[in-house]
Amino acid sequence: MRFPEYESMDATALAHAVAKGDISPEELLEVAIERIESRNPKLNAVVHKLYERAKSKVDTLPNGPLKGVPFLVKDLKMQIAGTPTSDGTKLMKGVIRHETSELAKRYEAAGLQILGKTNTPEFGIMGITEPEALGACRNPWNRDHTPGGSSGGSAAAVASGMVPVAHGGDGGGSIRIPAACCNLFGIKPTRGRVTMAPFMGEAWGGFVQEHVMSRSVRDSALLLDVVDAITPGEPYAAPHKEQPWVEAAKKHPGKLKIAYSFDTLFAGETHPECRAAVESSVNLLQELGHEVVEAKPRFDRDALVHAYFLTVGTGVANFVDKTAKAAGRKPRAEDFEPGTWLMSIIGKTTSAPELTAAQGVMQRAAREVAAFFEEYPVFVTSTMGKPPARIGELTIQPAERLQIELIRRMPLRKILEFVIDKMGSGKLAYTPNTQLFNQTGQPGMSMPLHVGASGLPIGTQFVGRFGDEATLFSLASQLEEARPWQKLAPFVEGTVAGE
Repeated sequence: MRFPEYESMDATALAHAVAKGDISPEELLEVAIERIESRNPKLNAVVHKLYERAKSKVDTLPNGPLKGVPFLVKDLKMQIAGTPTSDGTKLMKGVIRHETSELAKRYEAAGLQILGKTNTPEFGIMGITEPEALGACRNPWNRDHTPGGSSGGSAAAVASGMVPVAHGGDGGGSIRIPAACCNLFGIKPTRGRVTMAPFMGEAWGGFVQEHVMSRSVRDSALLLDVVDAITPGEPYAAPHKEQPWVEAAKKHPGKLKIAYSFDTLFAGETHPECRAAVESSVNLLQELGHEVVEAKPRFDRDALVHAYFLTVGTGVANFVDKTAKAAGRKPRAEDFEPGTWLMSIIGKTTSAPELTAAQGVMQRAAREVAAFFEEYPVFVTSTMGKPPARIGELTIQPAERLQIELIRRMPLRKILEFVIDKMGSGKLAYTPNTQLFNQTGQPGMSMPLHVGASGLPIGTQFVGRFGDEATLFSLASQLEEARPWQKLAPFVEGTVAGE
């Protein structure tokens, strides 16, 4: 295996090695390709390989802060001219796009080598990564379990040592959930921090923010620095940073007053292993000198869950229509997965007054939650309600498919309201703690501070004030130094952790 140090080095260290001449970008590219080719068959993390494109650019890489570092992007919304972006759908699989997203341009301007695209559920809807179009992605810690979603492919690729860092997007937890499942660091930035230009200003009513999953805190901070720039025409604006995020990550956080809760926020109950992760994190915070208090923000749980599904449903309905139009046909149920079609029905039967009312509910909650954070600059929960599910456990089952078919034929509003309530109490039981902060727009991160008795990683979520990624990065670096997690996942040539 060439360059055996690769798995133990984060993106920052690899960039330094390139700058010093210890290894060339060409050599790093081949090292990453070797890892992908040997490990991806067992995981199905990388679904589009862009090796030849990367090789054609390796001699002309910009002299940026991440020059030569291998990088993967999620196969959802992220467009690169001359390459496919399937969005996890059958209709777009293999369809070549002709423009490049601004975010991809900024990544490449920093010197990153994009050599592939990673697995994602259809339209990024699910908290697992098992799309019918691309096949299930598996967790490197245990291939019988999910790597989470919707950025599961990127998380599996980083956790298995294919690349040190990879792109993701988070509309309801889709960076934090896979980071929790795969023992990685993942932060959802403040709403408006990262551009989605030029193709859209927002997704799912502003819920979605794009960033990365990484092995180190400093990589995440550096990657946010290279893309966090003013973009004309943005619908939202995040507060300007006072200093580079990498500098914030180097600072001591001081003594913080931190709130925590063992309760789930939107559905279900906290699994004992997830509770243990919170307890472990709280104990560590206390050892580090922070004031830790059991408390949580007040909000109308049922109203927010309902508002979440209405907003996502209208967004999915829009994606369904746009995708069908791009394929030159009218939307048909058979072209999409049952869960996607159900969400599109919910969206298409949601009236403008209903959507406006849902926005009002979320805006009021954002103010209520913001008031809580005036007293507590950080709030801690388990990232997930349960440990990573087994492959197939959370996919649409045959009985549910039949129910969706009946709903498709009779999309009565009363029936749909019942379905929304059922999804809120059932489908969110595994991932009930992340969506609130997509609605309020606050930054939230998952930290890999605990491994459960089953041997699977269990993430802890830390949420900060709107615009205050600085405190989160600073605290994250302190926790990383106190409990370095990189040693918890050995990497083995041609295979993955846990074998």
